[in-house]
Order: sequence, then C-alpha cells, then structure tokens
Amino acid sequence: MALLLGLLLLSWLVSSILFIPFIRLLYKWKFQRLTQKTLDAFNKHTPIFDRFHQKKAGTPVGGGLLVIVITSVLFPIALLFMKYFWVPITSVYPLISEIKIVICTFIFFGLLGFIDDAKKTFILPSSNFFGLRLRYKLILEILLALIVSYWLMSDLKINIFNIPLIGVVHMGWIYIPFAAFIIIAFANAFNITDGLDGMASGILMIALLAFWFISASILDSPLSVFIALWLGSLIAFLYFNIYPARIFLGDVGALSFGATLAVVGLILGKAPALVIIGGIFILEVTSSLVQLLWKRFFHKKLFSVAPLHLWLQFNGWSEPKIVMRFWIISIIFAIFGLWLALISKVPFV
Repeated sequence: MALLLGLLLLSWLVSSILFIPFIRLLYKWKFQRLTQKTLDAFNKHTPIFDRFHQKKAGTPVGGGLLVIVITSVLFPIALLFMKYFWVPITSVYPLISEIKIVICTFIFFGLLGFIDDAKKTFILPSSNFFGLRLRYKLILEILLALIVSYWLMSDLKINIFNIPLIGVVHMGWIYIPFAAFIIIAFANAFNITDGLDGMASGILMIALLAFWFISASILDSPLSVFIALWLGSLIAFLYFNIYPARIFLGDVGALSFGATLAVVGLILGKAPALVIIGGIFILEVTSSLVQLLWKRFFHKKLFSVAPLHLWLQFNGWSEPKIVMRFWIISIIFAIFGLWLALISKVPFV
C-alpha cells in the first residue's frame, strides 16, 4: 500500500507542475468551448443553460487530456519499475490483457471525446456548437464499447453477473451487449454530470477510492496502480476545476473517465456495486432520459429543465451548494456500494 500511495503522490506532483503551463497553452490555442461569441450565436438552443453558465465563457476545456496522458505514461513506467526492483505484481487475470483493456478504453474513448471537443471549439463549416452529430458519436461509442466488452469476455473470461445476496448468473455471449450498455451508459452519464465546477471530477474521485480499496484487497496490482495514478492526476486537476473553475474536463475527459470507470467495475466483477457507487451519474442521466422520453411521447416537459443539477440551479440552489451536497451523497453511495461489493463473493476465472 505504501508503494501505491507513493505512486498517487508522484502522479499528483507531476500533474500539479504541468497543469499551469497546460492551461496557458489551452488559452493560447483558444481551446475554449464556451466563448461569448458562441454563446451569443447559440443561446436560442439552450437559454436556461446559458443563463447559469454565461460567466464561464472563455474558460478552456481539455483538462481531461492531460490527465489521460500523464496516467497513461506513468502506468507502464510504474509497472516496469516494480518488475525491475522485484516488487511482486499479482493479477486476477492475464496481466497483458488486463492492461490492454484498461488503457485502450482510457485512450480511445478519450480520442473520441477530443474529436468532439475540437468540433465544438473550432466551429468548422461542416460542424456546429454541439460537436459531433449524436448518431455518429453514438455509433462510435457502441463500436468501442463492443470491442472492449468482447475483450472482457474473450481475454479475461468474464461472463458473469453477480447479484448481491443471491448469487452469480453466468450470462454467456449476452455478457457482451450487457457490458457494452454499461460502458456507454456511464460514458454519457459522466458527460451529462460534468456540468458544474468540480462536480463530476469530485464524484469520480470518491468512486475511484472505493474501487481502489476493492482492487487492493484482491491484490490486483495493475488495476491498483492504474487507479492510484489516475487518482493522483485527478486530484491535481480538481484543484483547478473547483468553483470558480480555471479549466474544464471537456468531452475528452468525460467520455474517457465514464467508460473507464465502468470497465474498472466490470473487471472487478462488481456491476451492481458500480451502479450504487456511481449513483449520482445514474441519477443525472436518468433525469435527462426521462425528460427526453416525456417530451417525445407526451409533447411537454416533465421537469422545468434537466438534468438534475441544472433543475436544482433553476430552483435557486447555488452551484457550490449543489456540488458539495452531491459529493456528500456520493460518499454515502460509495460506502453502501463498497459494502455490497464486500459481501458479494465473485469466483474470478
């Protein structure tokens, strides 16, 4: 555990040093989704959103990119360091396959988000303020999620769903679309939740601490090291992302972090616990989905505005108040989800 804590501190230190010049670089590149010009041009689409976010115009996006790069670079270096100094590396699954799945999810969903951010930031003649068309973005997400889900089943031999207090259900090939759905759901849920300064990254930090405890308890070195490095860089990012934010994650971070959180839960065999630990993400995406379906079938809004955090803002809650209370609720969710995970015995293959 001392080594893992040291890696977390190393990742935090490297990220803390690099974030200030990185933020300056984003300003120089004008990598800013919300500028006054774009808000004025597109406020007819999202008037309530713009009312609460106009003061954030000009804040750069893309903070998730630096977190991805630092974590992905330090991860293999840390494992090689452990091997060189004869530090035991234990894994529940084949080592290379587990590393491949985690890193590919982290990077490729990040690349998809980066493309979306770029199209939102540099408004090209063939694009608009909202980035990639939803259908194209969803198709790419489905393809990536299906590939990762296939690897989970073929390489790691995971095809089970563990129901707490009941037992394990062997799903066979149904596991692939099941896992893909969870990955896509969390990628988009995180993206929707990432609407207030420090909210999504803070909730993610709490969730990762719970899964870090689980991975360390079963002696899964690759996952424990990866989460430690991810946490360290995320804490450094959060320093600059809390209210008032100096930088946003962007879709590059949101899609990557949501999908990778889902994969971590699936690798650990804790899908039900994942839903509880990531409960705020589920509430946020559910509120948006219910609003969308209600408008489609009943031709009116169920809520004045969605998702949940924007509805609370609309009803007079201040941004820091929403964020802090969501963090507190996330801590309770994480403790409950961790309890569920610990009472569930999963036969790893």
